[in-house]
Amino acid sequence: MSEKTRLVGTVSRGIRCPIIREGDNLAAIVADSVLKAAENDGFELRDRDVISITESIVARAQGNYASVDDIAADVKAKLGGGTIGVIFPILSRNRFAICLKGIAKGAKKIVLMLAYPSDEVGNELADWDKIDEAGINPHSDVLSLERYREVFGVHPLEFTGVDYVEYYQNLIKENGAEVEIIFANQAKAILDYTDCVLTCDIHTRARTKRLLKAAGAKIVCGLDEILNAPVNGSGCNELYGLLGSNKSTEDKVKLFPRDCKPLVLEIQKLIFEATGKHVEVMVYGDGAFKDPKGKIWELADPVVSPAFTDGLVGTPNELKLKYLADNDFKDLSGEALKEAISNSIRQKDGSSLVGNMAAQGTTPRQLTDLIGSLCDLTSGSGDKGTPVVLVQGYFDNYTN
Repeated sequence: MSEKTRLVGTVSRGIRCPIIREGDNLAAIVADSVLKAAENDGFELRDRDVISITESIVARAQGNYASVDDIAADVKAKLGGGTIGVIFPILSRNRFAICLKGIAKGAKKIVLMLAYPSDEVGNELADWDKIDEAGINPHSDVLSLERYREVFGVHPLEFTGVDYVEYYQNLIKENGAEVEIIFANQAKAILDYTDCVLTCDIHTRARTKRLLKAAGAKIVCGLDEILNAPVNGSGCNELYGLLGSNKSTEDKVKLFPRDCKPLVLEIQKLIFEATGKHVEVMVYGDGAFKDPKGKIWELADPVVSPAFTDGLVGTPNELKLKYLADNDFKDLSGEALKEAISNSIRQKDGSSLVGNMAAQGTTPRQLTDLIGSLCDLTSGSGDKGTPVVLVQGYFDNYTN
């Protein structure tokens, strides 16, 4: 074996950084933190390494915040301040509760329509056994709060113990609005209660808006259209509004970061100037994966990555080694098998392998979604203190 043979493939490293504050030079801090980590831990940066920065510190450095009152003012201006249908929100104290405070302050009455048996990202309000036993058709049946309680009783989320039906009901009342709660999965069901609708779903929002408008809604507004411009000097997000926001304090949200492309390009430039290596850089939020136990889909952000350098465009273009070993080269072993597989990989010419049997089973997802998921799992959402992740060897293959 050559002494240059590398036996390690992809490595994901959480990089510790200073606590980021508004106005900090984030590009310099990230580049410096990665370079110091490399020196301290004795590794070298290589071409096509990926530096990923969590969206949270980007928004913090930008000062991209908004208050409950800012949300209320925008909701009232865009939806009239009367009875508003608030439909398909996710169940989250971190993601939606502060937004709901502002929405309630901007309305006289909220008709809150919750999807069932679970919200868009998998938080469960009911279980299928009871739905089946009661003869309920969730595709068409609209349940009142009384009917919901009759069938399902109190159904707190498994991991948090929060009964979101009661929690959201009280939150709306405490912020000055009347409240009525219904459960339905057809967007147009809300029009029996009000024709002014704020749709709060994330990944299905375009279809929901289309269906509501076709059904005759007077005003249709998405959560992505609330705070898509500054209100009273607040932060904003032109593309996503309140989508991707997180609780900052009890009366303030941190919005999804805006205009991040200059940041990733600047970090790429600083690393090249310091090392001569051409790295890729991306900003990431939630990973795109589903928990099989809790059935929760992690992706509550509108996208995994709001900005990335050009080398991260596209999807993987890989061969399945086990397919080659079990089919094309099933009669080979040892060095002969290794060489045959290596030659197959070297012969890739960059053209798409979609439809090639030897590529079946590889993951047909965007590179940024895959790498962002890896980074989200690496950095976590708690006290690790590693809001930057360095991924090395991701673009290696068996021949490198």
